[in-house]
Amino acid sequence: MPILQYVCKNCNKNFEELVKRYDDEVRCPDCGRPAERSFCGQMYSATGKTVKKCSGNCKTCSGCK
Repeated sequence: MPILQYVCKNCNKNFEELVKRYDDEVRCPDCGRPAERSFCGQMYSATGKTVKKCSGNCKTCSGCK
């Protein structure tokens, strides 16, 4: 189970959440509204190479090149 970063668009709270799947709905711990994934920091491919355009959703990706 991954720990992912989220941001609430309602109250701008940044937080981390332990989820079973990357597409599980996560709610803000402060206001209770749905939060969105926050893609901040460096992302790497499965080969360890830095990628420039990565959504973080490997399920819909054609692979890191």
